[in-house]
Parts: sequence; C-alpha cells; structure tokens
Amino acid sequence: MHLIRPARADDLDLLYKLAKMVFFINLPAEKEIIEEKIRRSRASFEAAATGRVPRVAPDGKGAVKDSPLFMFVIEDTETGNCLGTSMIVARMGTKGHPNLSFQLRRKEFFSRDLQEGHTHTTAKLWLDESSPSEIGGLILSPSVRRHPQKLGKQISLSRFHYIGMHRKLFSDRVIAEMMAPLTGDGRSPFWEALGRRFINLSYRDADMFCQHSREFMLSLLPREEIYLSLLPPEARQVIGQVGPDTAPARRMLESIGFKYLDRVDPFDGGPHLEADTDTVSLVRDTNDVEYGGVCNVKDATAPGFVSAETEDGDLRLCYARVAAAGNGRSVRLTKDVADLLRAEDAKLVSFTPVDLGADRKPQAPPVAEPKAAPKKHRRSAAKS
Repeated sequence: MHLIRPARADDLDLLYKLAKMVFFINLPAEKEIIEEKIRRSRASFEAAATGRVPRVAPDGKGAVKDSPLFMFVIEDTETGNCLGTSMIVARMGTKGHPNLSFQLRRKEFFSRDLQEGHTHTTAKLWLDESSPSEIGGLILSPSVRRHPQKLGKQISLSRFHYIGMHRKLFSDRVIAEMMAPLTGDGRSPFWEALGRRFINLSYRDADMFCQHSREFMLSLLPREEIYLSLLPPEARQVIGQVGPDTAPARRMLESIGFKYLDRVDPFDGGPHLEADTDTVSLVRDTNDVEYGGVCNVKDATAPGFVSAETEDGDLRLCYARVAAAGNGRSVRLTKDVADLLRAEDAKLVSFTPVDLGADRKPQAPPVAEPKAAPKKHRRSAAKS
C-alpha cells in the first residue's frame, strides 16, 4: 500500500535524491534548503491540527518568511521508501511583497492606407498582493511513473483533500505555476531573450535566488508593456506552453477547474493556472466524518481519499475504498486501511469521494508508444 503523510527529517536523503533527478526550484538539490522546508512544514502541520494559523510575516527582503507550507510525501509502506513529494503554500504574496507574473494582452493595429493590420501580444508585470494559495513541488520518482495505482495523481490531488480539511487556512484562490519547455542544456529561451536583458543572472541562478528574496525582480524588471513580437521566435514559442513531462499535470488541473488567464512566469514564460478554491470539487466534497470501525472488503465500495489526523499534526492519508453511510458523513474502513491510518487514535477523520481508477486492472499498452522525452534536464510537473 501507499501512505501520504507529512515529510519528516528522516526523509531528507531520499528527498535530496529526488531533487537531484530534476532541476526544480522549489525542491533544489541543496540539503540545507530541503531540511529547512521540512522543519517549516512540520510546524505548519502541527499548527493546523491545533487550530492555530501561523503568522505571515514579510522578512524585509521581498520573501514571505512564515507563510504556512505543507510538504507531503508518498511512501511505499512495504519498503518505507519515499516515492514522491508535493507541497502547498498557504499564502503567496503580501502587501508590499507581491507574487509576480507577466499579464499578457493583445493589441490590434490597422492602417487604412495600407489596408493592413497586425495583432501584437504585450507583457506587463502583474503584482499580486492578494495572497493566493499555491500548489507545487510535485516530483515523482521515475521508477513509479505510469504506476497502475496512479501515484502521481494521488500525491497531487490529495493536496485538495487537505485544503478541504483545513479550509480556513487557505485563500479563496489557488494558483499553480507550470514549467515552460527548456532547451536541451537546461536554458530558458524566454529568460535569455527577455529577463536576462534586465537581470544579469543565468536562468538557474535567478530562479534559485528567489529562495531568499524577490526584491531584485521588483527593482530590475520593467513596469512598462513589452511587445513580445520583438523577441526571437524560439522565445515566443514557449510562452504559455508546457513541456511533454508537464502536459499531464496541466491537463489534470484543468480537468478539475483550473484555468489559464494569460498570466505567465517572469522567468521561463510558463503558464500560471488558477481556480476559485471552493469550485474545486475535491475541496468542496471533503468532509469530516465519523469513523464507524472496521468493515469487510466486500462492503468497501466507495473510492476516495481518507485521512486520519492526530492532535499533534500527525496526518496519515491514503486512496482507498471505504464503506460510506449517512450521506458520506460516516465511514468504515477495511482493517488494512484502518491500521495504516491508525484511525482509532485519530482526532479527525476526513473523506473525499473521488474515483481515480487506481484500483482497476491496467489496460494493455498501445501498440506503439510515443517517443520518450530526453532524460537530461527533465523538469517536474509544477513549479512551486
């Protein structure tokens, strides 16, 4: 079976190995940064379980220091190995310390004398101080991609179960920053053509510096409209696009209500997707339930995410079939699931009905599969 839980200190080495497989800004291959994220996450889970809301305090350098961060891992319970991770940042951007993107707009021009016109796309820095929640940090070990239990979907969508559990902690909007395609050597055509003209850092160094501060972006990026027709074709082609490894994550988010509103990342030009939190069905359908004890396997017919949380923030979550009653207000669990979640010791049990098809027999593979993306510089499905 597979357990989704908060990241722990003893996950550090395995998370570090995952981080080394991809260039990924929110899980950089630096042990000190990963260790700090685990500590911050642990404190956030404990605060959420006790009903306390951690203070959001700007650190004076343009970064939000104390916004609750929740770092999940998915564990193979037979081996104890961490197979993947994902995150939620409860609030991104505060007054005076905004979250940044480029807002794209289209402008039409027409000459009566020439009887000819053109449409140009412009980009203007957009400063978001509304503190939306952000999902990101999704990485899955290559060894379990296309797993019949759909582990990528589990570690990704279970975040919305948690948002539903602790709805008051999170904003009325959720955003997801998606990766744009990179070159074979890991460069961003968009950054090289635009961002680097104003910030004299490599794409990787600029993205990494955001771990500490975003002040340099506010100070150095232009506030005027930029006509993207002035960029070379290779830079224009990646704007609002995602690479092949990221496309499934984008489709999954769009299928549950996320939309692209013509805002892109100021570093690589990847799309920023967003949704109204309460319109996401996985959030809306999550309920605290009464735990009714153990049931037979044949009675467990309702699939979904089920979790048990203790008073000290020990969250244990899995995708399983349960026996639901009382309009989903009460659930019974099979013995293996009840033991895995330690449901008898829980302060709070929650359930989200959703069918991922993860307990069905996998279909036979197609006769000819598409060519795999090159392994070098592969990026994960979400940016933050």
